[in-house]
Amino acid sequence: MRIDELIDVRNIDTDITPMSKEDAIARMVALLAQNGFVSDADVYEKAIYHRESEISTAVGYGVAIPHAKTAAVKKATIAILRNLGGIQWGDERVNLVFMIAASDADSDEHLRMLSKISTFLMDEVFRAKLLTAPDAKTIYDELLKEDAAKDQAGDSTKAQSENGKYLVGISACMTGIAHTYMAAEALTNEAKSRGMRVKIQTNGSTGVENRLTPTDIEQADAIIVAHDVKVDTSVFGDRPYLDVAVKKAIDQPAPLLDRALAQGSTVTGLGDGAHKAHKNNLETAMGKSNVEDEELSPAGKFGRAFYTHIMSGVSYMIPFVVVGGIFIAISFMFGIYASDPKNDQYNIIAAFFNEIGGNAAFKLYVPVLAGFISWSIADKAGLAPGMIGGMMAVNGGSGFLGGMVAGFLAGYVTRVIVRATRKVPHSYQGLISVLVVPLLATLVVGFVMFFLLNTPMSKLIDFLTNWLKSMNGANAALMGAILAGMMASDMGGPINKTASAFGLAMFASKIYGPSAALMVGGMVPPLGVALATLLFKKKFTNQEREAGKANWVLGASFITEGAIPFAAGDPLRVIPANIIGGAIGGALCMAAGITLQAPHGGIFVIPIACSNPILYTGCILLGTVITAMILGFTKRTLTPEEMNRRMSGGII
Repeated sequence: MRIDELIDVRNIDTDITPMSKEDAIARMVALLAQNGFVSDADVYEKAIYHRESEISTAVGYGVAIPHAKTAAVKKATIAILRNLGGIQWGDERVNLVFMIAASDADSDEHLRMLSKISTFLMDEVFRAKLLTAPDAKTIYDELLKEDAAKDQAGDSTKAQSENGKYLVGISACMTGIAHTYMAAEALTNEAKSRGMRVKIQTNGSTGVENRLTPTDIEQADAIIVAHDVKVDTSVFGDRPYLDVAVKKAIDQPAPLLDRALAQGSTVTGLGDGAHKAHKNNLETAMGKSNVEDEELSPAGKFGRAFYTHIMSGVSYMIPFVVVGGIFIAISFMFGIYASDPKNDQYNIIAAFFNEIGGNAAFKLYVPVLAGFISWSIADKAGLAPGMIGGMMAVNGGSGFLGGMVAGFLAGYVTRVIVRATRKVPHSYQGLISVLVVPLLATLVVGFVMFFLLNTPMSKLIDFLTNWLKSMNGANAALMGAILAGMMASDMGGPINKTASAFGLAMFASKIYGPSAALMVGGMVPPLGVALATLLFKKKFTNQEREAGKANWVLGASFITEGAIPFAAGDPLRVIPANIIGGAIGGALCMAAGITLQAPHGGIFVIPIACSNPILYTGCILLGTVITAMILGFTKRTLTPEEMNRRMSGGII
């Protein structure tokens, strides 16, 4: 059905009289009845209000789409009302109202046409044409012109929908909280905007959701894997897939989907070295069809693989760090020495919490880090050598840094041994995998850690520990400003992760000041943005103000990624504001000697894990206010039309 078959120019109203939502509905219903499209205006109007009572039909962009399907409608049509003064429609103010009238006997063709018109309305230029049109005939002509232009260009939405295109994929970030779901949402929105079917599996912090099935993969026309940690791609079998970092899927879903569709069977990976290794060593474990991408230099491929392996280890380590830190902090609430049986402060409950946190969780997290770095490189065969090497790092004093080295060493040694033994007859492969490979790999890793690495690395850790302990005043403030500023700079990107890695290394050495500064740098960006949208409403779009509400919760929970859509939409103002606010809060935090024994968790851990919760909260609030004020003074006031546009990227 074409637009000219569904829209009658007589049903387009350009009245400029100020009116309420009720006035607008009554006016449009009367117009439809007058022009013979509705037989019983009262019945149709009641149906419209029944739909409105369920949920507001304001859809953003300054547009409302009230609709009803009833026997009172003679012929399906869409009436249009333009009111430049604006109509308050629930919580939103709209200038364009598209009212759908459909009969019980009609098919859903009018809904498909509405979907088509909705895609037109996402275009800010097209909406501007409707708002500035001098009369109803011009609005009608603009709709026809846009419809013809889409058809002539070979409307990708219609074509892909008719061809039954299907996108499937996997998303997984380090923490499995924000980036995982933002990448999935970005890819889903892009695919749906083209009329495609889509299913994205999310490997989140609570496990796998929306799991892909063999049928999904068999039917897929394009497969995208967006990850910062290792994911199991063996489900794809011989199917090729596009392999990208999570942030790329968030920022560039359209070109990624174009590429996945266009290249078809020649889709290539983006340099996860682990995939190529598994193709060579364990052909059934990782995607056979993936090859390295020509876009990345050898150094870029190595960097991508290194980053993926590190993030895989860190993602599994984080729960141990958080749980351990919180339980140790709880034990300190009974007294600093309350867990020591030889001290007068001894309390059995404190000893219980310290046993869980200090003697169990904390002793495990470096081996877990090393084990899963090795697992990311060499799959299951690398797990035991990596964890044993990590435990040797703990016992030998090389800590977090030693665990990282042990993980990489175990992973690559295991890969070499697997490759060297893959020609052994199949009947012996079981023995090789459970005995020979882990035994030899552990022997090599153990030798290197014991005789070569533990001593010099433990001395390096001691130097860094003593250096940080000696910091006070201006030096401590500078360190806090650098760490918090890095944390706030790219909100989950490589600079943020570098700062986090340093903080975790110091945390492993029982230096808790950097952890406090890092959490300030992670909480300030979303909280600062949220406060700015509250104080300076006219400088943000309607959608940004709605997203600002969610950022209160995200910021309080130490989920920095909530600020990403704002930074993507206005990087030159938002990113400096985040860095400055975070750096000032972090500087004051470390200058005051505040420590935090749980490097994640936000407001849920501050009361029990922070050395000075009140002062620490003040540092966070100060950074938040500074970020908000900078945004308020640097961002310009938006026009009503600009306030109705969508946020860049459409995320959140």
